[in-house]
Amino acid sequence: MIIKVCGLRDPENIRAVMGLGADMIGLVFDRRNPRYVSSIPSNVGLLPDYASIQGRDLNEDGKVARVGVFGSDMPQNIITMAYNYKLDYVQLYGKNDEIMINNLRLTLRDEICPGIKFIKAIGIADMEDVGLWRKYKNVADMLLFYPKKQYGNDVDTKFDWSLLDYYDGDIPFIISGGIGPDDVEKVFSLTHPCMAGIDINSRFETSPAVKDISLLKPFIESIRNG
Repeated sequence: MIIKVCGLRDPENIRAVMGLGADMIGLVFDRRNPRYVSSIPSNVGLLPDYASIQGRDLNEDGKVARVGVFGSDMPQNIITMAYNYKLDYVQLYGKNDEIMINNLRLTLRDEICPGIKFIKAIGIADMEDVGLWRKYKNVADMLLFYPKKQYGNDVDTKFDWSLLDYYDGDIPFIISGGIGPDDVEKVFSLTHPCMAGIDINSRFETSPAVKDISLLKPFIESIRNG
């Protein structure tokens, strides 16, 4: 099962999370989000150093994928961040049409970040929302289902996970929204064949963008040992 820890910013916190066995880390490039990674000059020793040296000191073996999280952003900004931060995935929220995503894929894959993949985030409140995946079937490598009104807010709510039964696609998906330290059994109760993993964030924090290692460690161990 994929474990994505999203909303990271501090280099030492990133190193600690990587050491726990997370599969993906999420860097948020949406200014509306309190976990926004600002563009600080690379010589100050903060996270942009991670970009300036292409992440080698933080991820030498390449086993932890870097996911850039974007809202309805300009394609050029997404391209810039993908290059600077050596992203493995671009995760898109907002109203991104198929043509825009496909053009972005072609630009990044052919010229800038060969092999980069795309995650399309879809807000879920009812079965009709689940069906929105069809709009992205030709451009998404993975989907992320999240509570429809949650993005950009610190709302620890889950959507009705039974709605996932209405997903009839073949694109793998991960889920987010309100997943916390006590949800191991609930996560294992999901048996959809396309269920690929989970995205965890605010319920494992001491403050926005700072993950509590004492909460993450036993949770990740339980998922891995389950």
